[in-house]
Amino acid sequence: MKLATLAGRHGVTAAAIRVEGHWRRLPFPDLNDLLTHTGAAIDTVAHLAGEALEGWRLACPLPRPAKVVCCGLNYADHIREMGRELPAHPTLFAKYADSLLGPEDDIALPAGVDVDWEAELAVVVGADLERADVVTAGRAIAAYTVANDISVRDWQNRTLQWFQGKAWDRSTPLGPVLVTPDEIDVAGGVDVICRVNGVQRQRGNTKTLVFDPAALLAYVSTFTRLRPGDVVLTGTPGGVGMGMKPPLYLADGDVVETEIPGIGTLQNRFTTR
Repeated sequence: MKLATLAGRHGVTAAAIRVEGHWRRLPFPDLNDLLTHTGAAIDTVAHLAGEALEGWRLACPLPRPAKVVCCGLNYADHIREMGRELPAHPTLFAKYADSLLGPEDDIALPAGVDVDWEAELAVVVGADLERADVVTAGRAIAAYTVANDISVRDWQNRTLQWFQGKAWDRSTPLGPVLVTPDEIDVAGGVDVICRVNGVQRQRGNTKTLVFDPAALLAYVSTFTRLRPGDVVLTGTPGGVGMGMKPPLYLADGDVVETEIPGIGTLQNRFTTR
């Protein structure tokens, strides 16, 4: 099942479900509101589908998550290109909802900063999780989506703490849709791909994750409660610009495509302001 938040005229949004090639309205203003009501059982909403929403555009599917938790250094190849050993525990940092933007929105950041790409699988929480075990956490996965953890590297490297390079407003594309777990085999392996101006820069596979989605949700829930609509980014594979010799960063006008087959593709232009 594929679900989305669509935007119409005058800033109006609606949750929608894909039915026979058409987006049909669900009785919720967005997918955060839907998840608050349904939790992980979002695959039970098909009977609520209403009229087709023609001419609406895809918006950020989850505009108001209470928590956006991110895992760094979770693919073995990326860990090695950063010159590190495989971790015993996840490396975590947080973003705000203000960091998120839609699947076709521009990434607008100040000129003169080092902006890098990081294609990621994102996990959408569908139930309250507090000190959950891995099995319980796995059952609480409502959906998966695509993200790009766009990173401002010179700010990230100012200190040992990454937060100031990771949480810039409107810097993290998310979407284009949510896909329920029955439609995508993360454990079996799905590709996570990033292209810049049509050139492939990253291609990893979720089979090589050090900490899989259920393990991440269980670990995070040990110290902070997760709720329906929260988002956990699972890390990026090798091929980031900072790991190149010499490093390569985004330039004004570059187009970043982030793809996970079975979910979809984000297409975002980087602009300086």
